[in-house]
Amino acid sequence: MIIVIVGWVDRAIGQVEMMQDIEVLDFLRQQGKTPKYITSVCTGSLILAAAGLLQGYRAACHWAFRDQLAMLGVEVGTERVVVDRDRITGGGVTAGIDFGLVLAGKLCGEETAKMIQLLLEYNPAPPFNAGSPESAGEIVVEQVKEFGKQLIEASLEATKKRAIVLGMNS
Repeated sequence: MIIVIVGWVDRAIGQVEMMQDIEVLDFLRQQGKTPKYITSVCTGSLILAAAGLLQGYRAACHWAFRDQLAMLGVEVGTERVVVDRDRITGGGVTAGIDFGLVLAGKLCGEETAKMIQLLLEYNPAPPFNAGSPESAGEIVVEQVKEFGKQLIEASLEATKKRAIVLGMNS
């Protein structure tokens, strides 16, 4: 079994709700006892961390939520894909393709993953060097934060509540 949690559900408000849904978190904790891999993309790592499944691991998530992931006791990686033992996590939405290829490679072998990459014609060549906060520049980063302010704040509140429940210092 493999657990895959995506974060950007219903304009990501679903991620905030899932972080507070005790039934969902209990289900994930229970299912998290036996899988081969526990994985997530984007803010899905916040859901896994809220369930207590990423503490003691390195993990990735969308850059705007890295501080929140750290609040939940997770060592945050800035790579597009972080593999830490049986946990595989991807950053923002486009890192999901990299994440999928890494997972395909682990499950089906490198040659199969390469075939998938070619079938997708996945050969990124972005027109701008603004795909990470480190390269986008402060002005663009602040514009994106302002654009996503409502979601970031809602997620922060959910993160603070879960951090208290998990016994993390926030």
